[in-house]
Amino acid sequence: MDNACKILVVEDEIFVAIEIEYAIGELGHEPVGIAADRSSALEMGKRAEVALVDLNLRDGATGIEIGRELASRHDVTVVFMTANPTQLGDGVPGTLGVIAKPVADSELRDAIRYAVACHNEHMDAQPPARLQLFMTPGGQPGRGAHG
Repeated sequence: MDNACKILVVEDEIFVAIEIEYAIGELGHEPVGIAADRSSALEMGKRAEVALVDLNLRDGATGIEIGRELASRHDVTVVFMTANPTQLGDGVPGTLGVIAKPVADSELRDAIRYAVACHNEHMDAQPPARLQLFMTPGGQPGRGAHG
């Protein structure tokens, strides 16, 4: 795949993480690894281009901070995946958006495709219906984001 990306999974539920990692590989992308806490996520994030980040991890509710740091320090395209999207309020600056769990396999794959397209600056990419955007690929606020 020409636009293959290195994708990090930040998730402490191992079976969920393995399913996500499998979908990443099936789509022709390279899984960077599975991080279950802040320190491992930030270490592995140095090698990632895209990250799928849960909010509540082994070390507590560190997902928001992880997403913010991955985006600002390493220019990683971040999509949050959580059962509690309201924890994100109006969004996290610098991150792409959130998809609510549970997520169907097809929705997960669509979210991965969209995040990769945004990372690769394909401005014509259409977001999946269940992905609440914080900002568009051009850096403008997306649907569900407030200024």
